[in-house]
Amino acid sequence: MSGIYAAYAAIGAMALGPIYLGSFYTLDRVKSSERKKKKRPEFPEYSDSEDSDAEENETVTTEDAYMFPVYGSVALFSMYLVFKYLNKDWVNTLLSAYFALMGVVVMTQVSVRVAKVVTHIKLPLFHVNVVHRSKSVFNLKFTYLNIVMLLLSCVFTLAYVWSKNWVLSNVFGLALSVSAINLIRLDSFKSGMIMLMGLFVYDIFWVFGTEVMVSVARNFDAPIKVVAPKSFTPQEGKLQFTMLGLGDIIIPGVFVALCLRFDRQRYLDALGYSKDKPLPSVLRGRHHGFAFPKPYFASSLAAYVLGLVTTIGVMHAFGTAQPALLYLSPACILSVLITAGARREIGAVFGYAENKDDKKEAPMGEEEKPVHRYNLRNHDTPVSGGELADDEQENVAKVLEEKVNPLEKEEGGEEDGKKAGSKKTRKTRAKAKK
Repeated sequence: MSGIYAAYAAIGAMALGPIYLGSFYTLDRVKSSERKKKKRPEFPEYSDSEDSDAEENETVTTEDAYMFPVYGSVALFSMYLVFKYLNKDWVNTLLSAYFALMGVVVMTQVSVRVAKVVTHIKLPLFHVNVVHRSKSVFNLKFTYLNIVMLLLSCVFTLAYVWSKNWVLSNVFGLALSVSAINLIRLDSFKSGMIMLMGLFVYDIFWVFGTEVMVSVARNFDAPIKVVAPKSFTPQEGKLQFTMLGLGDIIIPGVFVALCLRFDRQRYLDALGYSKDKPLPSVLRGRHHGFAFPKPYFASSLAAYVLGLVTTIGVMHAFGTAQPALLYLSPACILSVLITAGARREIGAVFGYAENKDDKKEAPMGEEEKPVHRYNLRNHDTPVSGGELADDEQENVAKVLEEKVNPLEKEEGGEEDGKKAGSKKTRKTRAKAKK
């Protein structure tokens, strides 16, 4: 029996690790007006610069949260039909190829980020930017560390594809979880609670109502779950595993990460922080690594642990698969509501929205127009923005004013000439009368 409890502990550790790491991964650098005034860095730019780790994220709005269970159901049932009516080996071969390619990218990103945090290494940053008709069509930043980690990730991926070892599969799954928690950003607690409650119903239906989810999980030979052996003694020629789906890590992890960002924003608001002002004195030179109170993060993480322990306990007692979100979703939601109620911050929690300062709507009837930059030496030749220095922007504006509306200036000149002529005529007539 000790082996099964060790397996449960391993599952819990593998679930908590990506959530904790991925949550801190989502904390963007603190920006201020001082940073905007700085000129473009001289080359070579180094890998600890503010833009070197910039990644695009997917924001989940309230409308997206409502559709999560629908998209999940369509994907799950489609996979069930594929495994039921097509050759399982061929399907798993295609899925393995897809996850191998995705795994190389994810493993490289996560390993590079971890290596930078652990070693604080500074390396020259190379920048490849392909521009076509004033638009960037390909943009890539990398260092020697990226190249090394990419090669190691390729070797790791080939070893996994060849052996299908459960340890390598777990490493892939953990990297995918960290990357997904960083990629998916909830824009508010309302969106997060809607998503959790929708997937709460989704999980109950597909686990208790049908055989679909259990069937897909057993046939899907790809790193979509973390596993731990119940015993290292093979039974019937194979090891027996207990497992946890990556969805039961990523979905609550996205919500826990939102709690951490909310904690930091409350701390920054208390300091009077604003992007349009210089950083408060306590944050000078510490755009990333500063401590702040984390009541919502701590309570939601503790609630996740409690929900996971409950899931494993019920599964162990009844000997049947359990929908983990049945316990994890209410635990995460209640943790935030209880903490907010105790701190009298219900209004602040439901009023919190990310990126609201960056998404100011233009007035009715006004649309943003693209700004084209021109080479001062040859005004008819568009160039990329990187070729113009910051102190040349005023000259560019003057050039544009002269080129955009030359007709208006000519018409204005004709009108001025007419006015001058009429004045001369009046003076001539006045002299004649005298």
